[in-house]
This record gives sequence, C-alpha cells and structure tokens, in this order.
Amino acid sequence: MRLTNAKSVKQGIRAVAARAGVSTASVSRALNNPDAVSPSLRARIEQAIDALGYIPHAPARILSSRRSRTLGAIVPTIDNTMFARGIASLQQYLSSVGYMLFLTTSGYDLDVELQQARNLISRGVDGLVLRGDCHHDGLRKLLADNAVPFINVGIYQPDRPYPCVGTDNEAAAHRAAAHVMELGHRRIGIVSALQRNNDRASARVAGFRRALTENGLELPSQWHVEVPYTLDDAREAARYLLGLKDRPTAVVCGNDVIAYGVLLEAERSGFSVPRDLSVVGFDDLDWSRHLRPSLTTIHVPTGETWQRAGEYLVRSLAGEQTIMHREIDFSLVVRESTAPPPKSLT
Repeated sequence: MRLTNAKSVKQGIRAVAARAGVSTASVSRALNNPDAVSPSLRARIEQAIDALGYIPHAPARILSSRRSRTLGAIVPTIDNTMFARGIASLQQYLSSVGYMLFLTTSGYDLDVELQQARNLISRGVDGLVLRGDCHHDGLRKLLADNAVPFINVGIYQPDRPYPCVGTDNEAAAHRAAAHVMELGHRRIGIVSALQRNNDRASARVAGFRRALTENGLELPSQWHVEVPYTLDDAREAARYLLGLKDRPTAVVCGNDVIAYGVLLEAERSGFSVPRDLSVVGFDDLDWSRHLRPSLTTIHVPTGETWQRAGEYLVRSLAGEQTIMHREIDFSLVVRESTAPPPKSLT
C-alpha cells in the first residue's frame, strides 16, 4: 500500500510502528531527526517503510520539525566532470543522513544564480551549497533575510567571513608551475579556464604568475590563453601556442580537460610530450592516469570536499559546533607528461 495523502499520514505511521514493533513516537523521530535514533532502530523502521511502501508526507514533516530536510546546490554547469563528481558525493552523504538534494545550474551567470537561489528558497530548502565565492551582490542578503545557511565549496579563504571548504587554488597552481621550473623550464605558457565570474580560475592564474615572478620569469601576454571548458577550445589554444615562433616549452593548464586538449593537439602537430613539450593539468580526473602519456596534475579530493560541505550544513542546522573554514589538502601527482626541456630551447 502507498500512503501519501495528508489524511493517511497518522495511519501510515501507526502501520509502520506496528510492523517494526516500535512506538509511533520512535517512527516520527526516525523520520524527522534520524540522528536521534540508533542505527539498528532506524534500520528496522526503514525496513518496515520499504515493506509497506509508505512515503512520508513532506509538508507534514516540515510543519512538525520546521525543516524540509532538503539542501540546494547551485553549480555553474553539470558538463564539468569535477562538478558532477562533487554533486554525486554530496548527494550520497545527504541520503545517508536522511536529506534530499535539489540541484540547479547558473551557467556562470550571477543573475541566474540569484534567481535559482530564490527558486530553491521558495521550495523550502534548509541550506545552500554554492560554488566558489563569486556571487551576485544580493545573494548573501537574500540568504540572510530568509535565515538560510550556506557554504562556499571548492575554495579556501580563511580571511573571509563566510563558511568555505576547499583547496587553496592559488597555492596549488603555484606548486604546479614550480614543478616545471624545477625541471629546468623557463618558457612557460598558461592555458586557463575563463576567469569571468570564476574565482577558482582566477586564483589558479594568480598562483601560476606568482611562481614565475618569484623565479624572475615573465609571462608574455601571448603565452596566456583563456578558454571555455571544452576540448575543442583547448586544442585551439594549444595550436596557437605551439605555432608561435618563440613557443613555450611547458604549458600549465587550469584543469585536466584543458590539459587533455593540449596533449591531443601536440600529438596532432607532431610534438612529442614530454620530449618537446611538458604539460601539467589540475584536478586529477579519473582518466588522467590512463592517458598516453599519463598526465602530471594537481590532485584535488573533490568527493571529500563536497561531502564536508554537506556535513557543515547538516551539523549547523542541528545546532552543532562546526569548522567555518576547512582546508582540503592538494598534492602534485607527477606522471609522464613532464620532463626537462629540450636542450635546444633552454
């Protein structure tokens, strides 16, 4: 039987309680505050719910607990593998603690992000996960006016008064550029993601530049190309850089997709990686180690980052003490795509 309408809510809870051999109060606690009951009791109640086909009535639960047990997430796009991986980890965690996830996209448009936040708030979300810290001026006021907590994911900014969890993108990019300089490269190009409304991309470019400056190197304007998150655009950028008379011997990239595009175009153009050109990515996507040559890159624990974001909101909503600024460590993964520069170009 499926018990979903308002009149059958009490009857449904009684049926679940009888089947599980517990009180109706225990069933209500398990539905409205799963953490308040033991795992074994919660499992018995969930088995009874599954056996009866009972669907808890969401509006009634919201009225009784003043919580919808839903969180919203706004990401720029789901075409980005890192966002997809992060959302999957967030959803898996939320499901384990009895929360639902509403997902929307903004297309890197701050006005759209603000409207999506309004839409999610109107649907009763308890909190929001936001990508980065580049938002519409009215977004934080909207969230404050409606008492909706939020967290910025994918960045680490301890000097900002807003909760965040993520990697220090500037420091990670600095490490990537330092790696190729340690190999002897002095002619280093950058293919970054578009920086508009993307503070992660901007931080990575800043890290690349800082590493060069600290080593007395300049970045000629023609050696820095910004591209959208597509292989075609990355290949076009590589074609341009490799076609320069005074070309770079190493290219550090804003993400692994861009780096893959550079690898593809280098091969098509007759350049051997890493003999003629070193390439560094950022993110360490699952397939990066399977490329030929395998990709040297910055490993970012995306799944952990997004799970921590969910944990922050769930614990905050429960009134528990939380860490406002949480840094997630990165690491340089050295593989086959980097080597010392060709002697003829040093």
